[in-house]
Amino acid sequence: MRSKEETEGLTLLGNKNVKYADNYAPEVLETFLNKHKDNDYFVKFNCPEFTSLCPITGQPDFAAIYISYVPDEKMVESKSLKLYLYSFRNHGDFHEDCVNIIMKDLIRLMDPKYIEVWGKFTPRGGISIDPYCNYGKKGTRWENVAWQRLSTHDMYPENVDNR
Repeated sequence: MRSKEETEGLTLLGNKNVKYADNYAPEVLETFLNKHKDNDYFVKFNCPEFTSLCPITGQPDFAAIYISYVPDEKMVESKSLKLYLYSFRNHGDFHEDCVNIIMKDLIRLMDPKYIEVWGKFTPRGGISIDPYCNYGKKGTRWENVAWQRLSTHDMYPENVDNR
């Protein structure tokens, strides 16, 4: 069980009157304290129903967004993350911008040791785009991990037969 101090500031979890923002809303993100900050471990979110809008045509773009991070002091609360990702629904930005915005917002929120965001967008016009970005905290071993993962990210590309 988490103490009141550890969950201080969480307003969305368990709240049945939550409003879904209909445009980009990073302010909905909330954190809680990492009870295991002395351990390095990954937390992974799989968000298979991400939607945003093409900034040129206004047509919807659909993706699975994968977020993996190694927390430091703070962790993102999952319901707030769900509401945040939903807020992109009417937001017009290119695929590459969406994944970088998500990563940068989560860095500002949590200051993780390491984070990566990968968007696997469904094809439009016969082509799919799968942007990947990552970050390792400067001056730590995670900075090197980020470079290694980025530099070898697509050496063995997956078969794209599921979209």
